[in-house]
Amino acid sequence: MSNSTLKYSVETSNPFLEEVMERSGQNLRSCYQCRRCAAGCPVGDETVVTPDRLIRMILLGEKEEALKNLLSWKCVACYTCGTRCPNNIQTARINEALKQMAKEAHIEPVIPKVASFHSAFMKSVAHFGRSNELEFMALYELENFKKGGINAVMDDLKSTSKLGKAMLKKKRMHFKLDKTKGRSEIKRLYKKSAEKRGSKD
Repeated sequence: MSNSTLKYSVETSNPFLEEVMERSGQNLRSCYQCRRCAAGCPVGDETVVTPDRLIRMILLGEKEEALKNLLSWKCVACYTCGTRCPNNIQTARINEALKQMAKEAHIEPVIPKVASFHSAFMKSVAHFGRSNELEFMALYELENFKKGGINAVMDDLKSTSKLGKAMLKKKRMHFKLDKTKGRSEIKRLYKKSAEKRGSKD
């Protein structure tokens, strides 16, 4: 959070708060800053912003800082925060809402690779109803190519090749394109969601 004195304004804070609550499905007003979420957050030390501080930012209407915070991009969605929260506030869902809002506002991702990973995953699931490693990896590297060219792709492949080999040995990576039933329904849900956001991706 900013070191300057915080000035709370109902006019500027409420619209942002209401939007985050609607998108995430979480009642942020029920947070009374007990910090149990912060005590269990596995990435809180490296992001500086812990779940309780992020909620405080939103409550006070610090929109710019909330949309650009590192926690949203490093959150591993372990749901420890929600498990420990006496009011069952799931910060992972808040982070997903903030990332989507930042994308719609054309704010550059704090960690571009996470944004590329997220985009590739969602596209893969939209196509087949589940994530397929082969298509998912291709879409992810395509996103890297768009942002950093062939060098970015080669660097990424070098850094992840060992992990890929280990996954193959343990049979955790499959090259078969698995499909699920009801793909047309999944596509309709994606389309409806995109229309609601006023987006085509």
